[in-house]
Amino acid sequence: MAPATVFVGTMGAGKTSVGQAVARRLGVPFADTDAIIEERAGKPIPEIFFDDGEDAFRLLERTVVSEALAEFDGVLALGGGAIMNEATRALLAGHTVVWLSVELSDAVKRVGLGAGRPMISINPRATMKFLLDQRKPLYASVATHTVSTDGREIDDIAAEVVALLK
Repeated sequence: MAPATVFVGTMGAGKTSVGQAVARRLGVPFADTDAIIEERAGKPIPEIFFDDGEDAFRLLERTVVSEALAEFDGVLALGGGAIMNEATRALLAGHTVVWLSVELSDAVKRVGLGAGRPMISINPRATMKFLLDQRKPLYASVATHTVSTDGREIDDIAAEVVALLK
């Protein structure tokens, strides 16, 4: 068992929205590792960061991603920072991975400047730019396909992804 496809990308790229649309088109379930983490921890991600620290969050994230890659057969969206872990990147080998790329201006429009996003709570615009610059090579390294989401509608992006998967 393996996911039909795995979405990676930074916050605001559209992993959840596009992932849900692709899952509907393929007739398979959708899962978001961030939602699984929140369910397992019994609290939202910002609270995990605040109460337990980023290291505890990342450990839980690695476990959830590993389990989902082995056990889930639908469309899977990973949290934006999941690819920072070398072991997680290695686990993605052999899976169909779609990198939803987004530039800073569109990401900021979609995410806003920090509400509920612990990684960008201080100096959100500069932090988002740093994270984008830092993570782009890692997203590219695991991607089977790259799809730009800038200025595009969810259905248009989902149609492109489904065409790539066939």
